[in-house]
Amino acid sequence: MPPASTKAAATNASADTRLSPGAPGYRRTSLALFAAGLATFALLYSTQALLPAISAEFGATASAASWTVSAATGALALCVLPLSALSERFGRRAMMTASLTVAVAVALLVPLAPNLESLIALRALQGAALAGLPASAMAYLAEEVRPKALIAAIGLFVAGNSIGGMSGRLVTGWVAQMWGWRAGLAAVGLTSLLCAIAFRALLPRARHFTPGPVNPKALVSAVRTHLSDPLLVRLYVIGALFMTVFGAVYTVIGYRLVEAPFSLPQGVIGSIFLVYLVGTVASAAAGKLVGRLGRRGALYLAVSTTAAGLLLSLSDSLAAVLAGLVLITAGFFAGHAVASSSVSRTAKTARAQASALYQSAYYLGSSAGGTLGAVAFHAGGWAGTVLIGLVAVLGVVSVTLYGSHSARVAARRPQLAAACN
Repeated sequence: MPPASTKAAATNASADTRLSPGAPGYRRTSLALFAAGLATFALLYSTQALLPAISAEFGATASAASWTVSAATGALALCVLPLSALSERFGRRAMMTASLTVAVAVALLVPLAPNLESLIALRALQGAALAGLPASAMAYLAEEVRPKALIAAIGLFVAGNSIGGMSGRLVTGWVAQMWGWRAGLAAVGLTSLLCAIAFRALLPRARHFTPGPVNPKALVSAVRTHLSDPLLVRLYVIGALFMTVFGAVYTVIGYRLVEAPFSLPQGVIGSIFLVYLVGTVASAAAGKLVGRLGRRGALYLAVSTTAAGLLLSLSDSLAAVLAGLVLITAGFFAGHAVASSSVSRTAKTARAQASALYQSAYYLGSSAGGTLGAVAFHAGGWAGTVLIGLVAVLGVVSVTLYGSHSARVAARRPQLAAACN
């Protein structure tokens, strides 16, 4: 006869009405959020591969055109936290639907922008709209999917993010080569519209969401608590610095490859973003790296890989530049995976707000990296952009070393107290 604890566990499992693989609604939920993730990142970075063409049409410098990317990521960073709080009142499904609807509507207007200023303004509005989706998606899955199936469901959403970011750049690059950058952006807008329709049609209604009041005091208190935790602050800074490197490199790389000695066409430049597939492998390997090297060891390896890629990309050989991008991408995704997963383990309360703060820092880093990298490119060419990346890498090393020092000091305190007693 099975023990009482086994019976209780079986009873609880059967009483759990949340979704699991094989259950009605689980596949629909996974596919819906995959479509949402694909649309989100295709839209967010839609202008990145087109920056040289945008500069050419408006007579803008790289630093000016880069704001079509930085404005979107910066607005997303600023709006993630307040919109995640609003989802507590109006529901995850409603927030995601509203966010995607507004973002797609703006995407259909973006190709009609008459000048660079209006294009940047529309992109900022688009980024602000998209901010309601990532945190709400994670919360929806946590509430509607059984814990054992949660990792797989989140993994599919993240896969949609990665594929969306890559495919959006590929589509815009090849379409722009044939019909111009406006047609490229229109193609991404129409593709995202189809994703939004699929999302709304597939996503089941929430069955486990309980609305609550928007409590600004509680939100401020949670933010204050997280920002007073030295380890969490270090993780936020590390995420921002890694993304500064990534934002700088991928915002500017098109300008370098369109010029001599490479002189690549727009479609081929868009295809460079296939390197993102390396990031999928690096993210998956991050857990094993942490198991073998520890969190700090994995961060040092990620930093070293990124730095090696930056230095290698200085070569005038296309093969060396591509190899450098592979290393930069692998190092970034590994470092990001280590830092972001450490946030959820470190935060003891209000984990949703802790993750939202990381996302804010992450996208602020992307915005800063894109702008600084473009300014440096305008002033000193690709070497200037690489310098920005190396400074950010040095920042990650400094923060990690400081964390190691703080951990050693904290470990000695009990020993000193015992010796004094």
